[in-house]
Amino acid sequence: MKYSTALVVATASAVNAGYCNDAFEEFGNFFCPNAVKQVKYTGLDIAGKYRAVAQMDNNGLCTFKDKDYSGPIAPFDEDLTLHFRGPLELKTVAVFTPSSASAKREVQRPHSKRHGHQHLHKKHHEHAQAEKREDMVVATINGQVVSWVNNYFGGAAATPAPAPASTPAPASEPASPAAEPASSASEKPASSSGYPTADVPAGDFQRVAYYNAKDQVADGLVFLGNFGDPAISGTWDTVWGASLAYANEEGTGAAPSPTVLKDCRIDDTKEIIIASDQKCDDSCGAVRPGSVAYKGFGGSNKIFLTEFSMPLSGQTGWNMDMPAYWLLNGAIPRTGQYSKCSCWTGDNQSPQQGGCGEADIIEVLRSGDTKAKSTFHFAAGTGDSHYFDRPTGKTMKVAVVFQASSSTASIKVLDDSFDMTGTSLTADQVQDMINDEPDVNLFSLMSFGA
Repeated sequence: MKYSTALVVATASAVNAGYCNDAFEEFGNFFCPNAVKQVKYTGLDIAGKYRAVAQMDNNGLCTFKDKDYSGPIAPFDEDLTLHFRGPLELKTVAVFTPSSASAKREVQRPHSKRHGHQHLHKKHHEHAQAEKREDMVVATINGQVVSWVNNYFGGAAATPAPAPASTPAPASEPASPAAEPASSASEKPASSSGYPTADVPAGDFQRVAYYNAKDQVADGLVFLGNFGDPAISGTWDTVWGASLAYANEEGTGAAPSPTVLKDCRIDDTKEIIIASDQKCDDSCGAVRPGSVAYKGFGGSNKIFLTEFSMPLSGQTGWNMDMPAYWLLNGAIPRTGQYSKCSCWTGDNQSPQQGGCGEADIIEVLRSGDTKAKSTFHFAAGTGDSHYFDRPTGKTMKVAVVFQASSSTASIKVLDDSFDMTGTSLTADQVQDMINDEPDVNLFSLMSFGA
């Protein structure tokens, strides 16, 4: 099959998108006639604001405050966490940032090696789930504006049943409930997020986090889930449900300390979250008391490489056989990913579509479907009818590149031969991930600005 690039333009006034000829409706969703290998979001340099959680407690208190954002890719320059819903087999994750900024970023602590390739620290922090809401997506198809409701957002966090905890790797450093102070960054931030927004230099990108399922390597990251269990890690109550907790090696429940996810299939009913291995400090803002809270991956220039498959499970019913990979503003899971206390939309009196930012990278919207969409949710949420082929029979390698100099976010399917194990990327490699796929005239591409 031949492929093209789908170009999507974000605007502050409405949800606008590129379009394709002859889009068709299927079970309430619109799809272009052919799959693409790349979706590129442009025009992300839109200033806005969202409702950030100001205070939260376990008795039901949740207050908000307005937070302004601006910059080339704001609010996606704030720290992001990676989220995976089954059925999904996660093989590789690698996160990169510009190497010239590495000396100015927070110092990465050395990782001890134990249990063969396991590198996870035993780190605890006594803090950190946003109810997703229906989001209207609008596209112009054959010269006519059509719309559909993206109303699938994953399952609500279930009440955790106590499960046997996996045996944690021996810790080389004691767990500490206190937040660790971050070293100050010397760059002058060009956005309200506090992260540097300098253009990507003509140099290498440095790998800052890595996971390899086969070799059981996990560096610079931690596996979490909404599995909170006071007897194991995280917390649970009848007000907010389950908080973030360390995920066990099967990805089925809580673990008492950071644990490497096995080379396994994440179940249809489970979600795994990947954050950095940097415990939260005051810069994280409000977090849920008693939760496990870690920073995501921040900065206006960053790359997420992933390799995974989404095999058909054959299960039916709510959430079944609907895998997804998405990125969330790290503040969302640290408060309430599946509660009303998060910056995803703000409070009931001041709802804002998309809020502090969600990027759906590869998401199946119907049980058993083999077409997967991408949609960005924030104050200028955007998406359209283009889709990726769901990788059911083999793995897919995907690059997500946020680039400040062009105010773009590119999602691109990489060649099967791409080496996922490298510790750096050249500027040319990164540019290849951003460059458009050849347009073979399968459909016309148009962009609609404000």
